[in-house]
Amino acid sequence: MMISTRGRYAIRVMIDLAEQGSSNYIRLKDISERQDISLKYLENITTSLSKAGLIEGVHGRGGGYKLNRAPEEYKIREILTVTEESLAPVACLECGAKVCERKSICRTLPMWEKLYKTVCDFFDSYTLADLMKKKPDFGYFNASL
Repeated sequence: MMISTRGRYAIRVMIDLAEQGSSNYIRLKDISERQDISLKYLENITTSLSKAGLIEGVHGRGGGYKLNRAPEEYKIREILTVTEESLAPVACLECGAKVCERKSICRTLPMWEKLYKTVCDFFDSYTLADLMKKKPDFGYFNASL
């Protein structure tokens, strides 16, 4: 599984909106400059987030975007589910997938199911509020390895 640029940028946008507060609409141009993400790409991402009900957008003068809920109410998995086709490690576990004819005898399916559950539980264990911290504690992982 690899999280796309779209997914990573969506999380950055949501963190940016959370850091700006919930009372004002934040201009996309300002987010674009702070996050160093092209305006056109951001428009695509924010449209998806808005359609999913994660953020609210207003067009025109004084418009922009803001969160619909408090940062601690957003699970990272919820954001990634909007931007990624699937978090499933194999096609047979994707939402709406045709039931595999080998399911009853598949020796690897329990492993893939466990991995999928682990990934979902991991992303459900972090909220936007957690990621707003300057150095979130992810425990065992050191990005420099």
